[in-house]
Amino acid sequence: MSQATLSIDLSAIVANWAALDRLSAPGCVTSAVVKADAYGLGAARVGPALAQAGVSWFFVALAHEGVALRRAIGPKPVIAVLSGHMAGDAPLLAEADLTPMLNSPEQVTRHFSSLPKHSFGVQLDSGMHRLGLASDDWRAVAPTALAHSPRLIMSHLACADQPDHPMNPHQLSQFRAMSDGLGVPRALAATGGILLGRDYHFDLTRPGIGLYGGAPFQAARPVVALSLPVIQTRWVEPGCSVGYANAWIAPRRSRIATVGAGYADGLIRALGAGGAHVFCGAQPCPIVGRVSMDLITVDLTDLPHAKQIPEVLDILSPHQGVDALADKAGTIGYEILTSLGTRYGRNYHEGQTCS
Repeated sequence: MSQATLSIDLSAIVANWAALDRLSAPGCVTSAVVKADAYGLGAARVGPALAQAGVSWFFVALAHEGVALRRAIGPKPVIAVLSGHMAGDAPLLAEADLTPMLNSPEQVTRHFSSLPKHSFGVQLDSGMHRLGLASDDWRAVAPTALAHSPRLIMSHLACADQPDHPMNPHQLSQFRAMSDGLGVPRALAATGGILLGRDYHFDLTRPGIGLYGGAPFQAARPVVALSLPVIQTRWVEPGCSVGYANAWIAPRRSRIATVGAGYADGLIRALGAGGAHVFCGAQPCPIVGRVSMDLITVDLTDLPHAKQIPEVLDILSPHQGVDALADKAGTIGYEILTSLGTRYGRNYHEGQTCS
């Protein structure tokens, strides 16, 4: 292998969506969030697989993502745009039949002045203070918005990955106070919110990270595997350094492999200082020295003496998922997934599990 290879199990993504759909309340629509190019895994392949499985609602972050997704999945599913109707978006929204989730009085005005008969939804700020109409703004624009029949009213939970956090019931209460009795379908729960229970589900749930094998959905099937080619091995004597800034000094005679990927491929630099490993089969091998742009160095000394030097080492595998790798880098699985670079060979699997 001359190129690092990212394997993506489309059947696992579909299985994870089906599992979260079963957890959602009866009669609730389970959508799919495919923003950021399906969390780095390729919306042009992930979107059609989910649509074929029965997903009828998709969420993207930006209008241009929605245009690309529409080309991939066809005309039937709803594609909602979380950033709403931004300046210059009207042609894209109209061309691809996208549903903007309006976030501010300015967006409400922009949408009804440029696309008065076009579908839309409303996003409310229930306490996260990131996107959405605050309660005062919602009261001011609600008569106009409701007269135009929004497709959905939604909000977003700030602490859903912490089930006991008091922010969760607070936001639930705020969302209800802003939306009860309006006769419009509602959505509050992403992956973490689905796991909080049916009080949070309303009419539509919108799983994201759980589709791709990430926390907090512990029952998720693994979706990705990443194998890195071994370019070179060498013996390093005790006291010799490896990599930039002499950041690692060999404590013993050590067999060091240089593998073909680095931070330009989304394997962030912090992995070089966090005790991260790659795997030769089930055997962990520590990353040593700094992660550089295109290369990572790995200590193979503890591999069994009879074992051949491997052609590849796995950094994402059944032995180390995205969240375990993220912990070693002091980040979250979302960042690991969405940072995966464009230089990988991509191998999409359907009907089988990546290995």
